[in-house]
Amino acid sequence: MNRKMRMGMVGGGIGAFIGAVHRMAAALDGQIELVCGAFSSNPERSKASGAELMLPADRVYGSFEEMILKEKELPEGERMDFVSIVTPNHMHFPPAKLALEHGFAVICDKPLAFNLEEAVELADLVESTGLPFALTHNYTGYPMVKQARQMIADGELGEIRKVVVEYPQGWLSTAVELTNSKQASWRTDPSKSGAAGAMGDIGTHAENLAEYITGLQITEMCADLSTFVEGRRLDDDGNVLLRFNNGAKGILHASQISNGEENDLNIRIYGEKGGLKWRQMEPNSLVHVLQEDHTRILRTGKGNLSRASLAAARIPSGHPEGYLEAFANIYKNFANTLRKTLNGDTPSPIDLDFPTVQDGVRGMEFIQTVVNSSNSDQKWYAWEHAAPVKS
Repeated sequence: MNRKMRMGMVGGGIGAFIGAVHRMAAALDGQIELVCGAFSSNPERSKASGAELMLPADRVYGSFEEMILKEKELPEGERMDFVSIVTPNHMHFPPAKLALEHGFAVICDKPLAFNLEEAVELADLVESTGLPFALTHNYTGYPMVKQARQMIADGELGEIRKVVVEYPQGWLSTAVELTNSKQASWRTDPSKSGAAGAMGDIGTHAENLAEYITGLQITEMCADLSTFVEGRRLDDDGNVLLRFNNGAKGILHASQISNGEENDLNIRIYGEKGGLKWRQMEPNSLVHVLQEDHTRILRTGKGNLSRASLAAARIPSGHPEGYLEAFANIYKNFANTLRKTLNGDTPSPIDLDFPTVQDGVRGMEFIQTVVNSSNSDQKWYAWEHAAPVKS
């Protein structure tokens, strides 16, 4: 098989921010083409979105159920190869489940599902079907994030002792959800967002980044969630102490009421031999600090970098690569994995370098454990004791 992978999209219609990002990222490397979609739960809006994207009218559907069932009936050479799900959180599980049950691979926006039970069911389906499944924790796609991961795996920092990861934003410092902001309204609505607000929306990115780069897993946490904007039903700020499975300690901070902040996701990792610092707003630089005040700055696409880092860079060093390119790296690796899987070939480790359904399960466990910890008088909450959050 030597052709583009054919994508069907659920959600992401007219006016949707993240749907457009997914489409741009999917198209960036010329490996994927959008062939169909159910772009809204409103059939008329879906049809209008499909027309705007210049898709044939008969490949624009009024619901995800119609799309999946009708695409399955098409000849193998015409139907979509996978489904991209870019809906609010409460609508991740239904189309993902139906797609997997009908033999379609899935790439899904994070978090994986509305709750842990749905996440575990999806993980079981992925295991039973053997279909590729990617989760768009897009920050793992940055070249220097991959470089940091490889340096830690190679032992350049020695035993990891301390992890500090932060994701401050300020866009919800006022009640934006009351001003007809679509992005704010569903993110602050527990019936659509789930058990957590800021911690579910961006805290899961911080958790995933910390585990991806270090190769460690969080085992315990002590959380304090707050809701500062009056009348808001979900947290808009959170602070979490972390314990990792190697004995390392950590701090995770996620906030959407940090006035003046944009998307300053950043991480600092300290080991017995040195440390690493990376900021999403300056993504092409990775700071490597050593003892005796020795510091070096590694740059995207330049120098003796890891294969994974070089594979994630597209242009010569000195030319900025950013958010869309990192997002596209997940789509590129997923497309390569899917193509090789369909051809009966074995994907390479670099092909398989994307967040999986298991990362999604850990994300849902993280959300529930953080909320349970914050609601409890118990100081430390073990991750494995994550239980459904009571309403």
